[in-house]
Formats: sequence, C-alpha cells, structure tokens
Amino acid sequence: MEAVTDIVEQFDSLVWGIPMLVLLIGTGVFLSVRLGFMQFCRFGYIMRHTVGRLFEKKENREGSLTPVQAVTTALAGTVGTGNIAGVAGAIALGGPGAIFWMWIAALFGMCTKYSEILLAVHYRKKNGKGDFVGGPMYYIRDGLGEKWNWLAVIFCIFGSIAALGTGNMTQINTIATSIGSVVQSFHESIPQEGLGVVYMVVGIAAALVTILVLFGGMQRIGNVTEKLVPIMALVYILAAITVVLTHAGRIGDVFAQIFQGAFAPSAISGGLAGVAVQQAIKAGFGRGIFSNEAGLGTAPIAHAAADVEHPVQQAMYGVFEVFMDTIVICTLTAMAILISGCAPEFYGQSAGTDLTIMAFGTTFGNRIASMVIALCITMFAYSTLLSWALYGGRCFEFLFGRKGMKVYYVIYVAFVILGANVKLGLVWTIADAMNALMAVPNLIAVLSLSPVVYTVTKKYFVS
Repeated sequence: MEAVTDIVEQFDSLVWGIPMLVLLIGTGVFLSVRLGFMQFCRFGYIMRHTVGRLFEKKENREGSLTPVQAVTTALAGTVGTGNIAGVAGAIALGGPGAIFWMWIAALFGMCTKYSEILLAVHYRKKNGKGDFVGGPMYYIRDGLGEKWNWLAVIFCIFGSIAALGTGNMTQINTIATSIGSVVQSFHESIPQEGLGVVYMVVGIAAALVTILVLFGGMQRIGNVTEKLVPIMALVYILAAITVVLTHAGRIGDVFAQIFQGAFAPSAISGGLAGVAVQQAIKAGFGRGIFSNEAGLGTAPIAHAAADVEHPVQQAMYGVFEVFMDTIVICTLTAMAILISGCAPEFYGQSAGTDLTIMAFGTTFGNRIASMVIALCITMFAYSTLLSWALYGGRCFEFLFGRKGMKVYYVIYVAFVILGANVKLGLVWTIADAMNALMAVPNLIAVLSLSPVVYTVTKKYFVS
C-alpha cells in the first residue's frame, strides 16, 4: 500500500507542478490582456451588476436557476475548506509572502472564470427534462466541434471521479473530524471507538439530508445554497474581522510581512530559512487556485443553468466569485493567522485548521474557537458537497444520458457515509490529481475559444 501511495503522490506532484501552475496563471494573463484587463477597468460596473443585484427578487423560468442561485451554488463549491485550512497551509509552507502570490493568482483568475462562465452560458443546451445544462463538456464539443468530443469525455471522466473525492469524501470527513474535535474539547478522555460512533452518525445524517436535497432536483440545490452561502460567509467573515480588530495594532506589520515575504521568504523568520521565492509562489498560486477553482471548469456547470438573457450578465459573477472567495475570505483568514502571531510555530510544517483554530483562539479562547471553526467548516464543506454532486452528476449525464445522473447521485450518497469513516490521505491525493487532469481539457477549450469570449464581450459592452 505504501508503494501505491508513493506513486500516487509523485503523480500528483507532477500534474500540479510548475508547468500546470504556469498554464493556469498564463491562461489568466492571456485572457486579461485580450479582454483589456476588464477585471480592473470595469470592476465598478461588474460589482454594481453582481453584488448590487444579489438581493433582487426574481422568479426563474422552469428548468433554470435565478442568477443569484447559480452564483451561490457555484460559490458553495468554491468557498470551502480551502479558505480555512488551505490558507493556513499556504502560510506554513510558503510564509506570509504566499498570500501576495495568492492575490496575483486571483486577480488573473478572475478573467479565466469570467471566460469559462461566458462560454458555458453561450453553448448551453436544454436536456430532455427541460433543464439548462452546460459546462466545459458542452463548449468543447459544440465550440471546438464534434471531432473534439473525446476531450469532453475525458473532462467528464476526471470530473466525476474528482467530485467523489474533492467534493464528497474529503468534505464530509472534514465535517466529521471537526465535530469530533468539538466533542473532544468537552470530553478529552473519549476513546477512539467513541469518535468512530460520532463519525458514523455524522455520515448517516449527512447522507439522509443529501438524499432529500439531490433528489429534489437542481432547483432544490439552488434553494439550499441560496440560503446557506450568505449565512456561512457572514458568520465566518464577522468572526475573522473580530480577530483582526482585537490585534489591530499589528495590521501594518502584517502587510509588511506579506510584501516582504513575497520576495524574500527566509527574511521573515528562522522557521522559513531556506524557503525560496519559488516555494512561496507555488504555495500561494496552488492554494489560491484550489480555493477559487478558476480554470478547473467546475463552476461553469452551475452557472450554465442561470436564467439570463446574455452570457456576459452571468459571466460577470465569475469575477465577483473569485473576488469574494480569495480577495475577501482567504485574505481575512490570512490576516487572522498572521496578526495573531501563531504562524511562526508552524513555518516549514504541514498545517490546516489547527493553525486557524489557534489563531482564532487568541481572541475567542480555544474551546469557542474550535466551535466557531467547526460550525464554519461544516457549512462550508456541506455546501461544497452539494455543489460537487451537481458537477459530477452533470458529467455522468453527458456520458450516459439523463438516467446516468440519478445513478451517480446514488453512488455519491454512498460515498458520503464512506467518507465520514475513513482516513483520506490517498483519496485526497487522487482527487487532487483528477482536479488537475480535468483542468487541462478545460483550459485547452477556453484558450481556443477566446475569440468567442472577446467577440461576445465586445458586442455586449458596445450595444
């Protein structure tokens, strides 16, 4: 088993290596140039037509989601454990400077996500049930032509596998272990068998709720995420801001660490001795892309169902998504960790929610901090689980027809129970590799269809 684990880890390191990060960031840079850096030049317009319309009441047509439901479903898949554990890991491995490179990845990733969503809405179809369906598999087949259908199939194979790992097992396991940590904070002597019972109860309960949501159709997923995402984001943002404000005197020092660490990581702390700029860049880019999913091709599957008249109207939500996920939520996590002074203890080591809990504990105390993070992790992870069910289901529907989606949902629910009760090191690594592999066909299509993105965008803003 160790040999298999080593092979999978080496493969994961290969596919998520420098060439993959260059491809992802390079695509964002290319699209930003081609679109005239619209994420900066038209930022005010985009925010007015996204954030400014989040609370508008609109009835959606049958077979579609409202624009807000589409964006909250996509945000549910995007805002997840990466915003809490992923940021902590980036700081531990790359130092404070990794946050600077996370920002750079997000700023260019805005145009990548904008382009993905535009293409998804532009090439979407209606299935036999009357639902709008779209995403990379459709704009690969219909945009590049039938001869490229094999590339769409590859995307769907990797996407359906990744959903079982990244969107399902890793998320429910994070929920189970977070709840288990809260139980342990009140009953330190609880045996491992007792924790096993907790994990099983969490898995079964989550599976039952998931059945009720998934088999209620796309609209029920949209209804749940529409209510859950704003609540979970608000709770976490307020908690993180509270931590930052209680250490407000160090805000200037934190920004100095971020900018200095971006170009000289080892100058920050002895714990980062030997850390090169390349490592800070890789940690920031890698965790940033994992968090906001720009380029992976998943979020466009949700956005394709939006009830909008023009693709650009929904594509602008892609810019908002990356902004909210990385520039707002990830930055608040980073600020809370760095301003608390807890980060140096973890430099050069693997870190996740343990570092975030310690940072929040400097304000709330460890017990309350563990409960706050457990609550946020539970909401973040469960909303991610629901969104990725839709992504994997649509991939199966493309491969096997409408019945394929229901078959996939049955498999997906079974993996919810399984994921709550297993150790996920190998599963996470495999799912991580699948994310990279499905990004490749998506990026090939987005780059090839960039003239379509440019033309549709230009006509919208000129008309």
